[in-house]
Amino acid sequence: MEMSIDVTLSGSMDEVIDRVTGVLKEEGFGILTRINVDTTLKTKIDVDFRPYVILGACNPKLAHQALVARPDVGLMLPCNVVVDQVAEGTCLVRFIDPAAMMSFGDLGNDEALVAIGAQAGAKIAKAAAALS
Repeated sequence: MEMSIDVTLSGSMDEVIDRVTGVLKEEGFGILTRINVDTTLKTKIDVDFRPYVILGACNPKLAHQALVARPDVGLMLPCNVVVDQVAEGTCLVRFIDPAAMMSFGDLGNDEALVAIGAQAGAKIAKAAAALS
């Protein structure tokens, strides 16, 4: 099973992040966190790194269902989306596959989590497809 759904897009980081945020919103996801990895690395250890952002996306209804089914599933939340500027004007967007996340360790033995992961995975796949 693949860990991510990858899409390469033209545009600046800000443009691509806006597009990604928009398609995720259409599927019921909001952005809980934004980590500017390049800025953090420069600030903390004084290294230069290409523009690289991790977005923490959450679909509240599905997250609630998963947490009710098994509270330790919170270790797997939120669904991360990486926007990585691989060249000037080109970004690689990587969406975590929630179905893969819900198969980690013994989570895959819980039928409710497998079903929730499949639902979330279908929504993430639809969002990724909308970008293509």
